[in-house]
Amino acid sequence: MALPPEFLDELKNRLVLSDVAGRKVLWDRRKSNAAKGDFWAPCPFHQEKTPSFHVDDRKGFYYCFGCHEKGSLFDFVMKTDNLSFIEAVEFLAGQAGVEMPARTHDPRAAERRDRQSVLFDVMEQTVRAFRLALNQAAAAPVRDYITGRGLIAETVKRFELGFAPDDRQYLTTIFREKGQLDEAIAAGLVIRPDDGGSPYDRFRGRLMFPIRDARGRCIAFGGRAMSEGARAKYLNSPETELFHKGRTLYHHGPAREAAGKAGGVVVAEGYMDVIALAQSGFEHAVAPLGTAITEEQLGLLWRIADEPVIALDGDQAGLRAAERLIDLALPLLAPGKSLRFCLLPEGRDPDDLIKMEGHAAMHAALEAALPLIEMLWRRETASAQLDTPERRAALDQRLRELLRRIDDESVRTHYAAEIKGRRANLFRPARPHSSPYDSGAVNNRGRQQGRFPRPPTQPMRETLGSDLARRTIANDGQARLREAAILLIALRNPGAIAQIENTFEAMIFTQPDHERIRDGLVDHADSKEIEADLTALTGLEVEDLLTAIPQARAHPMARRGRDPAAVAVVLEEAIDRHHALLAHADEMADARRELGEADDERWSVRVAEANRERQAADSRVVTRELETTEEARDSRIQRLLDDEVWRRSR
Repeated sequence: MALPPEFLDELKNRLVLSDVAGRKVLWDRRKSNAAKGDFWAPCPFHQEKTPSFHVDDRKGFYYCFGCHEKGSLFDFVMKTDNLSFIEAVEFLAGQAGVEMPARTHDPRAAERRDRQSVLFDVMEQTVRAFRLALNQAAAAPVRDYITGRGLIAETVKRFELGFAPDDRQYLTTIFREKGQLDEAIAAGLVIRPDDGGSPYDRFRGRLMFPIRDARGRCIAFGGRAMSEGARAKYLNSPETELFHKGRTLYHHGPAREAAGKAGGVVVAEGYMDVIALAQSGFEHAVAPLGTAITEEQLGLLWRIADEPVIALDGDQAGLRAAERLIDLALPLLAPGKSLRFCLLPEGRDPDDLIKMEGHAAMHAALEAALPLIEMLWRRETASAQLDTPERRAALDQRLRELLRRIDDESVRTHYAAEIKGRRANLFRPARPHSSPYDSGAVNNRGRQQGRFPRPPTQPMRETLGSDLARRTIANDGQARLREAAILLIALRNPGAIAQIENTFEAMIFTQPDHERIRDGLVDHADSKEIEADLTALTGLEVEDLLTAIPQARAHPMARRGRDPAAVAVVLEEAIDRHHALLAHADEMADARRELGEADDERWSVRVAEANRERQAADSRVVTRELETTEEARDSRIQRLLDDEVWRRSR
């Protein structure tokens, strides 16, 4: 809907930015100058204690000197309340007491809105009637239930919980006396039988939950039965002019506002879960209305946050609901728009977890939420039997079909790469030769069953902890040379990567660009245009970058067409040597630090000797083949090939 510029100007003239922003911030009295329209406060867009958020009422703009957020009156409302532009204008028009232009230009729209206004009034009257009924003697079991669920009086008031008496005529009588019975029927509160019988209340003998839209208007109710004999434990309002179940989220408005600070939105299964979450401090929680999440609700969630966290009950029904949501979401995924899944303990919902283990346990569960790709992979592989080629082919077919369902080409490409890597790990054969670093049970032929990345990796990362060590190693020209040589060998002989993929993935790099190239090599090892793919992926001229180091280019294995098994042996040995030399460099960093603290000539001698040893080792690793003799290397290569033949014959 296009809005006349003069209407927007009128809103700006009627409203003062500092008044609107004052709903969200507390102005610093010492720094602000109201007479000049100059206001300062801690920023509502990022966590801070000092007042760096500035509002200039004369210009009508705000700016934060900390996070650099800036904008106008409309921008502020859109960002702090998670509203679209039209929604922000409607909100501000209500604040200013100005009618939206569409009402004066479209008589039918004005008539429809006038009718809806009456229905909204009927709904608000019903909220009050149910709340009053909660204090009746007949509502004692409902009050006991509320107390037993751990809800405090403030929460009951905030969520406007009420009681629908077990009386067919409670609301019917109220609205008949007011002359609004037809409106109560249109709002779904009263039922008029098709056979012409007397109208009667839809909700009877239930704990009532008002359902409000994103603008805070009551549009429907949900009711929980208090008797065991009720046909439906939960009953929602029917579809009406105001209410469309598949396009509504419970607690939408407050959660949208809270999501800005929380950095996301949590999706629970029902009313009580949302209320328990909010009472525990998770204000950014919503719920669908008794049914599976719809495409329209998913769109609403993505307008609130890029990656909603789905926290469904920790039972089989909750898991099935999550899996159905995966299938719904796949065609709708877009760059930056996805889902995460919070796996709650078996048999517990958010309300149970908070009661039994508290806020911290729920927070930890939400922080550990799994990405959609992980849930998808688990669903397809958790119970799959993959012990035959046919079963593995069936998995491949299912995965290809799922990938085809992703409409966005960019997202589909990245999902394909992720699945390819996971599939390679799943189907990777047992390591054909043992090593001191391998782990697993040994069969009767001495082969390892299973393998983990080489242990030097984690201890190495722990030893590179000090700032001095990091600076020393990052500036180590020999380490850069070794990395370039290893990458160039792998780039020109990508067939060797699959044979040492775990070792290659676990390799430590001192140069960020080198690490990016390694990741690209792993993902695109079987590409026919691997150099072009890597250049596009990393933004680096990969071949030029690596061959710019003469020693790397001169390495005997840095030629195309080498035997993959031979290259794999060389690469694995080079990576081991690289890790050992990094550890040595870290020790040298410690020695230099101690030298700076103690002026002792013996330290200088020790450092000089160790440096000479390291340089000699570096020279050997780059300028010659890694085995002392051709015969020894050929023997090891032959053993590797023999193991490969044996494995394929099993």
